[in-house]
Amino acid sequence: MLAGIQRALPRLTRALSAAALAVQPHLQFRQETVALLPVLLLPRQGLFSQCGQRRGLHQSAQKRSSSGHSETTDSRLKDAGRQIIDDYARLRDSYSAPRYPIVLAHGLLGFSELRLPLPFLPPIHYWHGITGALRTLSPSLQIVTPTVPASASIAVRAEALAASIEAEIPPDQPVNVIAHSMGGLDARYMISVLRPRLRVASLVTVATPHRGSPFADYMLGPVRLSSWYPRIGPALGSGSGDAFAQLSPRYLAQDFNPSVPDVPEVRYFSFGACVRSEDPPGLLSPFRLSWQVVNDAEGPNDGLVSVASSRWGEYRGTLVGVSHLDLINWTNWLRWEARRLWTGRKRTFNAVAFYLDIADMLAKEGL
Repeated sequence: MLAGIQRALPRLTRALSAAALAVQPHLQFRQETVALLPVLLLPRQGLFSQCGQRRGLHQSAQKRSSSGHSETTDSRLKDAGRQIIDDYARLRDSYSAPRYPIVLAHGLLGFSELRLPLPFLPPIHYWHGITGALRTLSPSLQIVTPTVPASASIAVRAEALAASIEAEIPPDQPVNVIAHSMGGLDARYMISVLRPRLRVASLVTVATPHRGSPFADYMLGPVRLSSWYPRIGPALGSGSGDAFAQLSPRYLAQDFNPSVPDVPEVRYFSFGACVRSEDPPGLLSPFRLSWQVVNDAEGPNDGLVSVASSRWGEYRGTLVGVSHLDLINWTNWLRWEARRLWTGRKRTFNAVAFYLDIADMLAKEGL
């Protein structure tokens, strides 16, 4: 039977390629994914398991999600708070707007908007589709999307973050900061150390490495990033590279966290995420190696940041089957559509629904 499936895959690949090209304006289409569809579509044992180590190494119990799929609970997630499987699979009918403006703080190597040199190509947005969706909550809701130096130190990035916010928000106006990845460290430093004129009412961190990432150590060690990045980083416009050493677990544990305490009057919330271990990043995924490095060192992770490192303040839960880029709506839509056609499995995470729900949560908290 498997041989028959493999013989049929080239025809299915060509059909999906033609369909994707026909609807290319409406899809986040990637040619390299189409080329590897035979690999991506082959069934894997335990496709619907939870994130964590493979079951052969770590036995786990079964549960069933609201979508009806059988789920495997890794025992290393037992202390990871609520496991969010398909709560954000689709948009709700309505969401409430928070009282205060929202600041979206991007992560390492990020940007607000990136304009390509070819004028006919549309700009690329870090917060793809998210900023516009948040603005629909209320005509009076202000959304600020600062750009900070891509790979500078936390202190430099935090200063740029504060300056960007102060340029758009009056000093007596509280704000809610929602930060992805390293943006959460920038925001914590801004709040605790810089003490800017602006008032931060809340900080929501999404997959922020509050305790660092083992992959930073891997890049600084075997890959020797510090020896070559300073020569090419500035040329690429991505900065000095000082950030990488500050993402090391040792630096966060010994230097950053002890010197950057939480401010009592600020509400701190956090979310983590993890890729399913039995459906790991594919051959073309930028997280194929990093997921394994972090998984071996700290367990369940989203490809860069472990669930354990993501926890800070009031932990709101772990998004299951979600990668670090899925969290900002940079999802491989074609791969999900291929899986739906091949296995019947539907996408369980919509980043727009997730951030709208964060805004709704802030509204319910009176923020």
